[in-house]
Amino acid sequence: MCRNIKTLRPPVLPGEATDDDIRAAALQYVRKVSGFRAPAAHNREAFDAAVDAVARATAELLGALEVRGRTRPK
Repeated sequence: MCRNIKTLRPPVLPGEATDDDIRAAALQYVRKVSGFRAPAAHNREAFDAAVDAVARATAELLGALEVRGRTRPK
């Protein structure tokens, strides 16, 4: 498992993070925290729910951040 989750905010990532970028980071985070690359069937629902929750929180965070030198879209 990779130790680092890719930074998604500008200017590190040129342009805006896509839904796929956000989902991949959320999946990597949940894998790291849970210790499972792929959960057993009896843990799949909880694992997937955690990925969804982390992806939502990540999208909210990226949408709320103010990056110096950039104006937030209205």
